[in-house]
Amino acid sequence: MEPFIVSARKYRPTTFKSVVGQEALTTTLKNAIAGNKLAHAYLFSGPRGVGKTTCARIFAKTINCLNPAPDHEACNACESCVAFNEQRSYNIHELDAASNNGVDDIRSLIDQVRVPPQIGKYKVYIIDEVHMLSQAAFNSFLKTLEEPPAHALFILATTEKQKIIPTILSRCQVYDFNRIRVSDIVAHLQHVALQEGVNAEPEALNVIAQKADGGMRDALSIFDQTVSYTGGNITYQSVIENLNVLDYEYYFRLSDAILEGNVVDALLTLNDILNRGFEGQYIISGIASHFRDLLVSKDPATAQLLQVGASIKERYAATAQRCPTDFLYQAIELSNQCDLDYRLSKNRRLLLELTLIKLCQLTEGTTSPKGDTKRELKPIVVPETKAIRKEVKGVKGEEEEVSKKKSLLDTQMGVSIASLVNENSEMEETVAKREDENGGASTTNGNDRFTEQQLVAAWKAYAEQLDEEKLLKNTMSAYPPKMKGDTLFEVVVNTELNKQYITDNSTSILAFLRERLRNDDVSMTITIAEEEAIKRPTTPRDIFNDMAEQNPSLQKLSDEFGLELG
Repeated sequence: MEPFIVSARKYRPTTFKSVVGQEALTTTLKNAIAGNKLAHAYLFSGPRGVGKTTCARIFAKTINCLNPAPDHEACNACESCVAFNEQRSYNIHELDAASNNGVDDIRSLIDQVRVPPQIGKYKVYIIDEVHMLSQAAFNSFLKTLEEPPAHALFILATTEKQKIIPTILSRCQVYDFNRIRVSDIVAHLQHVALQEGVNAEPEALNVIAQKADGGMRDALSIFDQTVSYTGGNITYQSVIENLNVLDYEYYFRLSDAILEGNVVDALLTLNDILNRGFEGQYIISGIASHFRDLLVSKDPATAQLLQVGASIKERYAATAQRCPTDFLYQAIELSNQCDLDYRLSKNRRLLLELTLIKLCQLTEGTTSPKGDTKRELKPIVVPETKAIRKEVKGVKGEEEEVSKKKSLLDTQMGVSIASLVNENSEMEETVAKREDENGGASTTNGNDRFTEQQLVAAWKAYAEQLDEEKLLKNTMSAYPPKMKGDTLFEVVVNTELNKQYITDNSTSILAFLRERLRNDDVSMTITIAEEEAIKRPTTPRDIFNDMAEQNPSLQKLSDEFGLELG
């Protein structure tokens, strides 16, 4: 039995044209060879598994080929090419900088550089993961890298270009390798499957390509793993089971429930996904990507951005037609915000459920595929509602104002509130009474004169109705107003905190007083009486003296035991 060779090694490209997904870079390198314009140092950077080391080897083999092909590819027949293919070439040296990153390793390499090649024109030194070299090794390498012998050529490869010192970068031609597109990976996997006699569904290979995240080596490793799991028959279902990938079906079930405004189905689907062992952030990230895919599916011009199998692409197109564009924008924003908040949340499941509820509320007025109008779900209460309710409670004047406040409350609350029924009835009765008194039309409060007794009575009436704001109620009860003019009154308090309570609620208080006293010119001033201000003890001695005044036995105790206070 022949030994098994993993696909990543077995199908490793040996020519520039067989490199997948890096056409621009391979064309540039071939043109440099054709024009005999070779630099003495190159830097290949990019993610793992995209072909950096592979292209370095092909480049090294091609520039030493004794009989290059007309398309400037290596002939794979001359002595130099055969030696390279059999891994016995003395013209190509590879150094793993991750394990050989010291000054001594670089000095050994520099000593080898002086020896000219026996076959071919160049000795090529490929240093992989060059960012792992130590600072001292970099420094000792600088001079040789800048002025190497004519026969020496360096190719540095790295996944982290930002870690390489600028003096090294400035001495190299830099080539940035891109992640390989999903479509290119799928096409290559289909070629490998055909060569290996493996049956593979396009949707299954698409999932493998997406899981590889732009790396061909990772894609081929996952392919080998899946072949072992399925016995050579790769199906979409077997791939998502083997790789623990969330099936598209769950995302479509969620989007159908959201479009129907069906919170129950959405939460049950989420529970089903969680029970399968998927982590919450993976789920919400997938939901955001799902709505993004629906968005790009709405327009044929952007549909090419959708990287899924053909059958799934048709389903995306059908579902996208049911989704308003505004809904998709908001859905993506809500999902993305949930993704950002997930790590900071203490109750992560609740965060996911609240996000699904909000998503269900975005689809008011849409219909389900069965043609049934969905249940209307009103928005969640916003923080301003309490303040508006308090203002409506305090201002019971004009019919237009009352109607506007009630309408705003209804819009924000979405449902009738039992606690406001009596207040609404009282406001309607007040409006009706005022209309009767004014010949059926609502008017302003007027400018009736009033006494200090009437002012105090109205002041207390406002305070008595404050059931929730206990601190404001106590403050108003402790500090009654005093007339300072025909319409101006003063409230004298003894602390800054009491002044702040009244100032924060002055708008509602004045509106109530103006309506009750039938005078639109009522105004208020708030002052702090310094001579009446409460003096608080600030030192331990002051505190003890205050306590001793109320309980003389404390002073006796202090004198008897000779206690000292700072």
